[in-house]
Amino acid sequence: MKKIFISLMCAAVILSGCSSMSNTGKGAAIGAGGGAALGAALGAIIGHDGKGAAIGAAIGSAVGAGTGVIIGKKMDKKAEEMQAALENAKVETVTDNNGLEAIKVTFDSGLLFKTGKYDLSKASKEELTKFAAEMKDLPDTDIAVFGHTDNTGSEEVNVRLSGQRANAVGDYLKSSGIDAKRIITEGKSFNEPIASNETAEGRAQNRRVEVFVYANEDMIKAAEAEAGN
Repeated sequence: MKKIFISLMCAAVILSGCSSMSNTGKGAAIGAGGGAALGAALGAIIGHDGKGAAIGAAIGSAVGAGTGVIIGKKMDKKAEEMQAALENAKVETVTDNNGLEAIKVTFDSGLLFKTGKYDLSKASKEELTKFAAEMKDLPDTDIAVFGHTDNTGSEEVNVRLSGQRANAVGDYLKSSGIDAKRIITEGKSFNEPIASNETAEGRAQNRRVEVFVYANEDMIKAAEAEAGN
C-alpha cells in the first residue's frame, strides 16, 4: 500500500485541538483537514501502533467533515456492540488512511492458537462466529487481519507462523459468511511488538491477531452523499 508522508508538525497542531473531542468530533476535524495524506499521519499517531496509516479505502481525494461525522457515528455504535458481544477481545477505535474512524479488534493468540500452532480452537471459532455476526449489518466495510508473534524462533519461522495465523482467521471469517473480497490478511512476524519480549507476560501480549474494520468506498460515497459533500 502507498505510504503517504506529511509534516508531523502539521499533524501535531491538529491533534492538539482534538485532544478533548469525542470520536465523532475527531472525525469532523480530521475530515475537514484534507484527505488521505493527513489521514495517514494522524492514523499513525492516533492509532499508536502505525496500523491506522496502513488501512482504508484508496479514494484519492479529501474526505469532508460531514462524511467523517456520519462514518464516526456508525463506527462508534458498532464498536460498542462488538465490545458487548465479544468476551475475549479488546475493541477500540482508531483512524484509517483517510482520517476516518475505524474499529480495531485484538484477539489474544492464547485464545486463538496453541503455542507454535495456527489451527483455531473451538473457543476461538465461537468468538470469531460472533464477530462475523456483528458484521452482517455493516456490509459496506472491509476487514484487514494481521497476525503477530513474539520473538521466539527465527524471523523466517515467525513470518510464516504469523501469516498462517492471519490466514486461519481470515478463512474462518469467510466460511462464516463474510465476502472474501472484503478481507485481506498479512503476517507481521515479531516486528510490531506492543510489549517487551524480555518477559513471558510481554511475549504473551505480542502473540496476537488484530482485525481492523474500516469504511470501504461504498460507505464513503454514501456518507458523502448524505452529508452533501
